[in-house]
Amino acid sequence: MPELPEVETTRRGLLPHVVGHTIQQIVVRNPKLRWPVPENLPQLTQLQTIQALSRRGKYLLVQLDHGTILIHLGMSGSLRILDSATPAGVHDHIDIVLQNQQCIRLRDPRRFGAVLWAENNPLNHALLVNLGVEPLTDDFNGDYLYMKSRGRSSSIKSFIMDSHHVVGVGNIYANESLFHAGIHPELAAGKISRPRYVRLVESIKNTLEKAITAGGSTLRDFVGSDGASGYFQQQYFVYGRTDLTCHQCGQLIRHLRQNQRSTFYCAQCQKK
Repeated sequence: MPELPEVETTRRGLLPHVVGHTIQQIVVRNPKLRWPVPENLPQLTQLQTIQALSRRGKYLLVQLDHGTILIHLGMSGSLRILDSATPAGVHDHIDIVLQNQQCIRLRDPRRFGAVLWAENNPLNHALLVNLGVEPLTDDFNGDYLYMKSRGRSSSIKSFIMDSHHVVGVGNIYANESLFHAGIHPELAAGKISRPRYVRLVESIKNTLEKAITAGGSTLRDFVGSDGASGYFQQQYFVYGRTDLTCHQCGQLIRHLRQNQRSTFYCAQCQKK
């Protein structure tokens, strides 16, 4: 599933190709995504200019003269910049065709993505309004996470993956961040000290920034806007490395399940 680094990589790849360009038409080949594509989306957007391309959590916000297109890549979605005459494949569901005859093409084999419309402030949309802070902003800091965690008995891994607290810390990045912060993934969030939260926030920011620089992680169907898959997986310290030796101490990496997700950790380097 594309996570925050993959979505941010896509945003940065699209940015120079779309901002300032006018939409000629939107072609909807299959409206049956996670939620139905609004029937009037082509009419609402025609001849509107793309003013900005931003991100909130894992949602891309295509801001027009009047209104905003919200795009979520779901489990297998990707966006590509193509010549609008390029033949569409069976999983190419939507084209945002620009007047320069380029298009933003959504490919989504599993159809768990979404293309929606916000008439007014998109941050007030029902899917965005309750999201937590962005992890790469100053609002996300050790004091914030420490105060949010007080009284919480849930595991720290589940806590930082909860989008109501902070957005975009998916399973891969939670595993890697906890390793670099030296925190055991099963430790209760409410038992972690303020100094350890300061280290954890720094670890989350560094992990996400490195992943964005590397182009995200190669997860089955993910590709960036240029068609290139990410390669952050080459830098994993724990994720997917069960029974391989820890890069720091030489102990074997362990595996467990938490909330139906795989967790990887080093019992020597990550303390409860």
